[in-house]
Amino acid sequence: MAKIVSIHSFRGGTGKSNVTANVAAQVALMGKRVGVIDTDIQSPGIHVLFGMDEEMIDKALNDYLWGRCKIEETAYDVGAQIGKGQVVVMSGGIYLIPSSIRAGEIARVLREGYDVSLLNEGFRALIEKLNLDYLFIDTHPGLNEETLLSVAISDLLLIILRPDQQDFQGTAVTVDVARKLEVPHLYLVVNKALTSYDFAELRRRVEEIYDCPVAAILPLSEDVARMQSSDLFSIQYPDHPFSESIRQIAAVVETAG
Repeated sequence: MAKIVSIHSFRGGTGKSNVTANVAAQVALMGKRVGVIDTDIQSPGIHVLFGMDEEMIDKALNDYLWGRCKIEETAYDVGAQIGKGQVVVMSGGIYLIPSSIRAGEIARVLREGYDVSLLNEGFRALIEKLNLDYLFIDTHPGLNEETLLSVAISDLLLIILRPDQQDFQGTAVTVDVARKLEVPHLYLVVNKALTSYDFAELRRRVEEIYDCPVAAILPLSEDVARMQSSDLFSIQYPDHPFSESIRQIAAVVETAG
């Protein structure tokens, strides 16, 4: 049975899309069929990590939401786009469902909105049509109708936060909402932690604050920043500490439930 995994953060700038793309790729490397859908329709961006640009996106999630096509027509096999210069075998398969990056269509979303209930139908259709083992949902930061729907239907929710007081407060709200929605499996991921921190103590403190397990702590890395989202770091540099932490998250996703 397929698992729906939502990745969320209360604020922008946490590295949510980067974590989503890297974890999804690692799960695909385990031989699983993986879909990644960008529901951050107001500010899409995860397509960049998979080597896609506007010219390569013929149909997007927006087209499905506005009745122009079936949702499976918006899915792109991005396995060949990953790991430039590397020999990467996605034995399971990985598919991206991007949101439109055309300014006019983003403006239309902001102006008119869309029928959020179509997302739920679309998620189920993708799982069936693409025969997915996992569907990763890259959500819009904060809490809105779309986010609540994604969280409510998730088998597993990963909440990304930075070791920052603003993130700490916002994450408390998200954790509370997830518990009220009775998400079966809830984990935190601390991203952009200074390497000078005591990671064991940071993990202990975060788990104590939220009474929730930490799947991994990702180090703040100039190496990751230097890549500028041009590819998936954990594929290009599998031996890096950041990549090891990504694999820890993938292992949690694989074993949860």
